[in-house]
Amino acid sequence: MLSSLLVKDYMIGDHLAFTADTDLLKAVHVLLEHGLSGAPVVDANRRLIGYLSEKDCLKAALDASYFRRAEGTVLDFMSRDVTSIPGDASLIDAIELFLADSHRCLPVVEGSRLVGQLSRRDILKALEKLRREAR
Repeated sequence: MLSSLLVKDYMIGDHLAFTADTDLLKAVHVLLEHGLSGAPVVDANRRLIGYLSEKDCLKAALDASYFRRAEGTVLDFMSRDVTSIPGDASLIDAIELFLADSHRCLPVVEGSRLVGQLSRRDILKALEKLRREAR
């Protein structure tokens, strides 16, 4: 049954994304303000080029501590090796990706263009909805 459920039906579309030139401190503030653990990084055409996570921000804080510099952009600290998932993938595919690594969210793409984001919580909400509907 889960194999018939598609990522695009449960993802959050029009999700927050940063550009590479976003000031890192501003990005941290935005993540905290929205209660997010990270966000995709896109170019001017909304192509996925990276991901900025809380872990990346902690690395930046440590770097600033050692080198006594507080400036930087998202590009300086984002992860470039990003696992993403196409919108037409099944929720089973997404669950397998979440279990294989420590991702909290997956950028959802069409080709290389960002179209949304899927979190572990989004999948749990989908499963809960299915359970309620099956009663």
